[in-house]
This record gives sequence, C-alpha cells and structure tokens, in this order.
Amino acid sequence: MRYRILGRTGLRVSVIGLGTWQFGGEWGHDFSQTEADAILDAAGECGINLIDTAECYGDHLSERLIGDYLARHDRSRWIVATKFGHHFHSFMNRTDDFSVDGVRAQLEASLRALRVDVIDLYQFHSGSDEIFQNQELWTMLAEQKRAGKIRHLGVSILQKGSELQAREAARFGAEVLQVFYNRLDRRSEQIYFPHARRDQLGIIGRVPLASGLLTGKYKPGATFAANDVRATFDAEKLKRDLAEVGRLQKTEVPAGVSMANWAMAWCLQDPLVSSVICGCKNPEQVRANAKAAELVTE
Repeated sequence: MRYRILGRTGLRVSVIGLGTWQFGGEWGHDFSQTEADAILDAAGECGINLIDTAECYGDHLSERLIGDYLARHDRSRWIVATKFGHHFHSFMNRTDDFSVDGVRAQLEASLRALRVDVIDLYQFHSGSDEIFQNQELWTMLAEQKRAGKIRHLGVSILQKGSELQAREAARFGAEVLQVFYNRLDRRSEQIYFPHARRDQLGIIGRVPLASGLLTGKYKPGATFAANDVRATFDAEKLKRDLAEVGRLQKTEVPAGVSMANWAMAWCLQDPLVSSVICGCKNPEQVRANAKAAELVTE
C-alpha cells in the first residue's frame, strides 16, 4: 500500500480507501456483521486505513457495522470519515437536515454508532450552496472540534458540483474536499483542484470506478436489481457511459492490467488526490482494489 498526506490535516491516508455505502443495504445486498468484519479485516491486511461512511447509509447502519468492528479491534490504526446532513427513511429515500441542532444530534448519533470518542473527518454531505453558507452551522462544528469530538472538517460535494463550496471551504474551516472523480467524469480537475491547490485542501476522490462501470464487467444493455442504486440511473446516460468504457478498455488500459485497477490508479496520477474510496461487496474485491496501489508511482 502507498500513503499520502491528506492536505494540511497531517493525516497519512492509504491511497486506496474503503467506501461503505454498500453496508447500508442500497447496493443489492444486506450485509451481516460477519460479512462486514471480513471486508474490514481484508482492508486492514492490505494496508488500507481510511474508512468512509455516512449517517444516511442506512439509518446509521453502516456506521454501526463499522463501530461494532472497531470496538473489537485497534481503533488507532484507522482513519474514520463520516458525513452529516441527511436522515435515511428507506431505499433511496432521505430528507435533509442541516440545522444546527439537527447536525449536533447527528454527530452524537454517529459517535455512538461508530463507538468512537472522536471522528477523524466529519464532512458536510451533498448540501446546497445556501445551506453550506450558514455560518452558525460551521461555528457549532468548530465548537465540536474544540470539544474534541471532531479532528478535521471536510466537504463532500454533491455529484452535480459546486465551485462555490470548493472556493469557500477553507474560509468555513474545512480542510478536505471529497469529490466525484473518475475517468468518465473529469470535471473536478477544472472546478475543484485549483481551489484545493491554493488552500492546501486534501482531495478524496469518490466513485473512481463510476459505480462499477469502469470495472469493465458491464456491457451495454446491462440491468441491475431493484434494490441496487444503479437501477435508478438514467438509461440513456448509462448506455453512453458503457459504450465509452468499451472504448477506454480498447485504447487506454494497458495489456495485462485490470481495468478496475487502472481506473483507480488513473485518479491518483495527480498527487493532489490523496485517496480514492472504493466500495466492495466481499474481501476478494477489497484485495483486488488494493492492488491498484502498485500502479501508483508517487
């Protein structure tokens, strides 16, 4: 495994991180604690130390699975990142709550679910620009940092993007941007990277495999189970993306290299990107993802 320093946080994170949205039950499978343990064990064995989760991956369900594991293992070897701003109700059904009191309650619930005293990275999760600019919210979060419940603040920018949130992140006390970034969607390079360089913000790339499309396993016409978030994707865009994946597989992926490993390493070409977070359904996928670090040169 290779490691990079996450902006000015000083956190030394594995270039391959573990995404855990799947633990919330919206990726076609309901995970048991035993299954989650096996995935986290494999991640640790591979040198992965960054776990990314959120309060709305299930109703703190992903956090609880992680927390149960952390309670039985060495917490100090893990960098735990979670998010705030939403309440989970059912499959792909959430409501926003970025109110000061609401987020304070979410923080306490996340600390309980994760069974930790402090969250290493607490991230504003896919909120609007108007909500983001609520100074009272950031003042409360700064107070929680001083109280020792949060180490660092970040902004997980919504998929459709927000240049304002990247531009203003440092002013509100955030030190990390989590951004949508992969070979099919390179907007972050123009919208976010310049602000991150200027303010020494860490970059975490999410969805580096384009929700699994960049594994090369899916061909045009692929369908997904009703309880898989990919079943909600726009059909025409999915068709175009899969056609582009086929082109990339023929023209850019080196012979003998798995497309998934190539796609993750591609996101890490720029040292500004400290880590990419990848979801997985079993330990074998964790181990396969970790091999992408071998393709990272710095």
